[in-house]
Amino acid sequence: MGIFGFFSKDKKEDLNKGLEKTRESVFSKLSRAIVGKSKVDDEVLDNLEEVLITSDVGVETTLKVIDRIEKRVARDKYLGTTELNRLLRDEIVSLLEENNSGDVSDFDLPARKDPYVIMVVGVNGVGKTTTIGKLAWNFKQAGKSVLLGAADTFRAAAIDQLQIWADRVDVPLVRQKMGADPASVAYDTVASAKSSGVDVVIIDTAGRLHNKVNLMNELSKIKKVMQKVIPDAPHEVLLILDGSTGQNAFEQAKQFTLATEVTALALTKLDGTAKGGVVIGISDQFKIPVKYIGIGEKMTDLQLFDRKEFVDSLFS
Repeated sequence: MGIFGFFSKDKKEDLNKGLEKTRESVFSKLSRAIVGKSKVDDEVLDNLEEVLITSDVGVETTLKVIDRIEKRVARDKYLGTTELNRLLRDEIVSLLEENNSGDVSDFDLPARKDPYVIMVVGVNGVGKTTTIGKLAWNFKQAGKSVLLGAADTFRAAAIDQLQIWADRVDVPLVRQKMGADPASVAYDTVASAKSSGVDVVIIDTAGRLHNKVNLMNELSKIKKVMQKVIPDAPHEVLLILDGSTGQNAFEQAKQFTLATEVTALALTKLDGTAKGGVVIGISDQFKIPVKYIGIGEKMTDLQLFDRKEFVDSLFS
């Protein structure tokens, strides 16, 4: 179903709860921005600019939003501060739509002969392993068979943590010893998935920004060996970012998009932060669709990103 279609009551409640800290922060700042004002004038717009920047939306995206609102106000001289929330919602939803964020409405996949391969990238500590486990669970709930590949062989803990999630979700894991060639693990995983008719393959990769050149070489090698088995793999390169780090998430996105072609984003840990505005800025600045958001510890707390529901939750 499309993005403006069905969004369950439980999911909406979970989203509202997960974004509570961000919403309270934004609302308190918005209230101060328009206190004593009835019209959207230059002072209100200046205050609104500060609200968005301090909510981690980012400077460039904030200026874009302000410019759009200025044009709306110029067209309709009677817009007042009571309509500011609606204006904000409209323009931010429009921005996210332009970047295709929130276009995916379920965990179904296009029908294909070979497995659908997702390569997951991101630094250590952003919730990468947890997100992979929750992704596997959601695909299983959608009736898909899943195989995980532990290609982050740099840390023994990374392999063990992924094994715990594989056991919890009850999906198989291809693993080798610490220090093994990550590309070898990826190759074995994809080859096994193809021979056994698995629907979805999720490959974990090393979570370290040791050096852009090394990172680029490693990820390129992983891609090349997978393509020996499935020529168009990976079908998705998913970058995991910790939403609670705010502007640091922008820098991580910059580094990984320089190192490889990222096709989708997942923003995690939004429930523990007031920095949820980072979702809007990163989607806009990098022109990469936000596909998933993490808003809690439960399996169901990895949600498919719904731009309209997300923005409504922040500004209503």
